[in-house]
Amino acid sequence: MDYLKNMDRFHSRCNEALLRENFQNLLKSAKESVQEIEVKDLDLENTLFIDVREPDEILSGVIEAKRVLTIPRGKLEFMYQKIIDSVEDNSIVVCYCLKGARGLLAAKVLNDLGIDAKNLKGGIEEWVKNGGFIRNYLGVFKLI
Repeated sequence: MDYLKNMDRFHSRCNEALLRENFQNLLKSAKESVQEIEVKDLDLENTLFIDVREPDEILSGVIEAKRVLTIPRGKLEFMYQKIIDSVEDNSIVVCYCLKGARGLLAAKVLNDLGIDAKNLKGGIEEWVKNGGFIRNYLGVFKLI
């Protein structure tokens, strides 16, 4: 009997609408605490980009910049030291994903860990829409 009560309680907490609402609240909270940067305001020479997409997404291309780390969102905390070692004096850290949500959450985590990170507003999609180059194993590309 207690097992069934516990299962009912578990299923009520896993309600899809509630989970979606909780996720939206998480994003809202992150948006309030993380600075977002517009594509037009990026400095490609003085920025450490952290692409937090999954490996299969990264194959499509990364931002063509001086310094880019590709660290999936789920491994970010474990790569903390690599990120610290990659930050140069006076450089900024910018996280990005496809559309912005994972980049926002990644920047929030890095900020919580003591790294001043920003999110690229609109992600790599916004970068490409604004004429930015991407690089993959085939070369460098720009949307025409």
